[in-house]
Amino acid sequence: MSSSHNETTMVLIARKDLKLSAGKLAVQCAHAATSCTLVAIKSEKRLLERWKNSGARKICLQVEDLPSLQILAGQAQSANLITHIVKDAGHTEIPAGTITVLGIGPGPRRSIDALVQDLKPY
Repeated sequence: MSSSHNETTMVLIARKDLKLSAGKLAVQCAHAATSCTLVAIKSEKRLLERWKNSGARKICLQVEDLPSLQILAGQAQSANLITHIVKDAGHTEIPAGTITVLGIGPGPRRSIDALVQDLKPY
């Protein structure tokens, strides 16, 4: 995951232990991406423009369980990265309030890669 200084990215990190259907996973990742983008509109306009203009790179990664997701969320917040944790409404596959996906970014690719370099694609 090499990167130049100005590259930006967003990562969507999903819990593998929930065994979500493909459709459910897609919607949960969409929630995370949308929420992170809305935060960026308010707080990081230049970064958001750079991200959009370079193709709005997004990747979906996996963690084994909730504690792993929560650790990453804390690390991302400590690094002052945009984050959003998705909690499901409970209308379909899983109980209400279940944390499903962590969105990180848009942000500097080198900073985000440093946090997620050991994660596998979903």
